[in-house]
Amino acid sequence: MSEKLWQEQLRQTVAGLRVINGQPHVTLVGIGHELRGDDAAGVAVTRLINQWVHSPSLQVIEAGAAPENCCGLIFRFRPDLVLFVDAAQMGAEPGTVRWLDWDLIKSGDVVGFNASTHTLPLQILANYLTVELGCPVGLLGIQPADISMGDSLSPVVTLAVEATARALVDLLSVAEGAAVS
Repeated sequence: MSEKLWQEQLRQTVAGLRVINGQPHVTLVGIGHELRGDDAAGVAVTRLINQWVHSPSLQVIEAGAAPENCCGLIFRFRPDLVLFVDAAQMGAEPGTVRWLDWDLIKSGDVVGFNASTHTLPLQILANYLTVELGCPVGLLGIQPADISMGDSLSPVVTLAVEATARALVDLLSVAEGAAVS
């Protein structure tokens, strides 16, 4: 799936939200272990966005390896969409970004989640949030090059993180009142 396809999938998802008043509220959750190289890609994306954008309709959370610990923050925000960003072993070229289907993760076609660095399988958390919030939960995966302990982000994943953050800002910060630094 090309970069444009994940962006189009996100556009369609946002366009399909049932929002009563104004701009949809979106929670963006960056996931990953910062001491495991490219596994920190999701956290790096949210860290950049937190530096660039401040909007009342966009909640950006650097969740690290335990996104379930952020449920209280997410519930208080009451988003119309939750979007996880995480490193994912997709069998693609390092730095590839894809909108991932939860069914593919469940079937094992995308690895790196159920037996990953997370304390709770991400699909279980997504199902819980969907039921409790009544909103869709999406997942962007970034193919890592190296998740060795102690390494930093690889150059190719660093480029993907920056491009993904820029694209998400363009797609999600069009909210009224958004301030882009």
